[in-house]
Amino acid sequence: MSRRESQALDPVIVEQAIQWLVRLRFDQADEQTQRTFEHWLQQRPEHVLAWQRVETLGDEFAGVPTQLARQTLNGTQHGMRRRESLKLLGILATVGTAAWLGRDYTPVPAMLAQQRSSTGEQRRFQLDDGSLIQLNSDSAVDSDFDDQQRLLILRRGEIIVNVGADQRSPQARPFWVQTRDGVMRAQSRRFLTRERDDGTLVAAQEGSVTVFPGSSQTIASRSVQAGNQLLFTSSGARMFKDNGLDLWSWGDGVISARNMRLSDFIVELSRYRPGVLRCAEEVADRRVSGTFQLADNDQVLALIAQSLRLYVDYRTRYWVTVTAAT
Repeated sequence: MSRRESQALDPVIVEQAIQWLVRLRFDQADEQTQRTFEHWLQQRPEHVLAWQRVETLGDEFAGVPTQLARQTLNGTQHGMRRRESLKLLGILATVGTAAWLGRDYTPVPAMLAQQRSSTGEQRRFQLDDGSLIQLNSDSAVDSDFDDQQRLLILRRGEIIVNVGADQRSPQARPFWVQTRDGVMRAQSRRFLTRERDDGTLVAAQEGSVTVFPGSSQTIASRSVQAGNQLLFTSSGARMFKDNGLDLWSWGDGVISARNMRLSDFIVELSRYRPGVLRCAEEVADRRVSGTFQLADNDQVLALIAQSLRLYVDYRTRYWVTVTAAT
């Protein structure tokens, strides 16, 4: 394979190429659209390369509902957040041979991870040292153990870790977790970490977890004590503000909220279903309290709609909006 063929592409350029593929495939392109596309294509060599890769998806896009594809393109007109747009584009990109798009854009490391879960699924597995790992929805991890240390690599999503006693090892090996924003060392028997849009969240139930932002494992930013949570990026860390969500509740298959803004609750619930789930600004500040079973999030929507006088608009099963009841 040539260097050009294996070149990693800017995710923004790949997103643009996917949008052009959907637009040209699902809409009747007029002359102005064609001219705009040709102009985009000629702007940079990377545009041509991205288009060549995306175009190889070809008929694989036939499996994507036309309405979903069009709503993806029209998302900005409806005020779609970037996270929602990327979620739908992710669905489109992974329908077929998405690995060809480039390793920096596609979820290839997560797809090839030793342990992973699908959207809406929670899984448990045990490591050789006795540690029990719980995967939340759409999550993936790898493990890399040697004689000196135990390393867990969070590829995507969220995990709860119950650290094992490591009785088979002749010496006590430290337990590390690597994330996109840095690494952490667990002195906690039970802790949680989650990949968020604004950083990596870590919380401890017992003991503490020491966080090392970026690539350094020598200068610790701070430690998270039992009962607390912290958000960190590659450049630093800060305490995480409680928004009313019980961070640990998904480990029991439920979502538990206490006086939580509806918009925040909907964002959390959207992690457990494909496509886009969003709420209108007019109802964003209504408050949700209660514990709901994640196994049936349509039922969760029905319950909160009844209690908060909401209307759940199912445009498709991939596109759901919560508004005020009329």
